[in-house]
Amino acid sequence: MGGKSVVTLDGLSTNQILDLLHKAEYIDSHRKEIAHTCDGRVLATLFYEPSTRTRLSFETAMLRLGGKVIGFAGAQLASVTKGESIADTLKTVSNYVDVVAIRHPKEGAALVASRAASVPVINAGDGGHQHPTQTLTDLMTISTLKGRLNQLTIGLCGDLKFGRTVHSLINALVRYDNVRFIFISPDELRVPDYITEMLKEKNIPYEEVTQLEEIMPGLDILYMTRVQKERFFNEEDYVRLKDFYVLDKAKLSLAPSDMLVLHPLPRVNEISVDVDDDPRAVYFKQAQYGVYVRMALILTLLGISVND
Repeated sequence: MGGKSVVTLDGLSTNQILDLLHKAEYIDSHRKEIAHTCDGRVLATLFYEPSTRTRLSFETAMLRLGGKVIGFAGAQLASVTKGESIADTLKTVSNYVDVVAIRHPKEGAALVASRAASVPVINAGDGGHQHPTQTLTDLMTISTLKGRLNQLTIGLCGDLKFGRTVHSLINALVRYDNVRFIFISPDELRVPDYITEMLKEKNIPYEEVTQLEEIMPGLDILYMTRVQKERFFNEEDYVRLKDFYVLDKAKLSLAPSDMLVLHPLPRVNEISVDVDDDPRAVYFKQAQYGVYVRMALILTLLGISVND
């Protein structure tokens, strides 16, 4: 994987994904040993959209590896406001850094960036398309806390139409045996047809429902998502749908004692704060794992080995 870009996880083999997860686990317990592995290296974070966890975890990852970070947090701070193309930006920035993490509101922007750059590019989210490092984070969370990535029933709830984290996670989990999906959403935000067609082609079981309560007892994982205001053109539609699902203690009481609640964050109202103290609520731990997987990915793309 050294020198390659990661736009989606489709280009990574299952073994390569497992290697990244193992490396992330090693990093978690060997921080001193890896503290200077990226001395003299520079990461560019080119974020054309707002971000808290993804941008800061990328920057933290590089700093903890001993590297440096440059970049911008908002399109208004970049030369795109002057009309510069993504390709030209990446051709320029490639002269300054060793690896790039890019977030952009348009689907396909990361692919354009990877083709223009002369250094590895990591997709940090492109529109409603893909979010591969969040998916690696999700896989590490599930693998670490459940002990497996197979034989799981996974409920994905909320904005399944525009949710790039949802699309990426589904595409990753179809690699593993005996995984069953339950999609919980209003009709307006149902999972895209290309996802369900892919599941049909692979003979992977899935179910689409609108009621969260009825499926809670059978879940191993509940993956909550927010309804994304920034993806709506009509304010009325957003207001009507934004609180369609709210996970509270009453609903969580219907779930198995070992079910995990994940969320890519940020949340708005879809998970009540009184759920946070429940041991099944692991979304803040999930955010912590995001630093380790991004450290592992940076090291791998730069061709730097660790004793994992």
